Amino acid sequence: MKLRRLLFALVLMIGWLLGACSPQDPASSAAPVKREVTLTTVAAEARGFAVGSMMNANTVYVFFDSQCPHCGHLWQASEALHGKVKFVWIPVGMINATSAAQGAALLTAVNPAALMSEHEASLLAGKGGISASSSVPAEIEKAIKNNTRLLNSFGAEAVPFTVARNLKTGQTMGRDGAMSTAALAGFLGLDLP
Repeated sequence: MKLRRLLFALVLMIGWLLGACSPQDPASSAAPVKREVTLTTVAAEARGFAVGSMMNANTVYVFFDSQCPHCGHLWQASEALHGKVKFVWIPVGMINATSAAQGAALLTAVNPAALMSEHEASLLAGKGGISASSSVPAEIEKAIKNNTRLLNSFGAEAVPFTVARNLKTGQTMGRDGAMSTAALAGFLGLDLP
């Protein structure tokens, strides 16, 4: 029993060090055929909420699970870049049942950016995030399931998963894990002041 606990703690520590959250249900991570990650596919098939420079032609897509602390760190790192690019945050349901309920609350919020900031501050403080009804409208539940399937179809194994076009190279890339503001800016090809 002690060995099992030690192994479990080691697995958790390794996951934390890698900077991304993975699904707890192995069946939910089974991806069919891996699809190419493209901005066009994400824009056409995902449902999320936009923050940042709304009129900016460069859109950064971030798949996130509301129960993932690494997603919270990426949210906080991205805030300094909201004036430079448009971010679309796409909720998925990978970690637990609360993920979909909180994702639905964020998708349907009048001011999703403010609610997301409140949620991530609460989550990172160890308080579990915002309260959300477990009764999710069918269309929103379907959207979150579709977002999760889309993420899995890319072969992504963890969240946050960021899809963007680097402004300097023009290359579209997908990357999982949290990043600092400087690392995110570098990934996006942005210069920081």
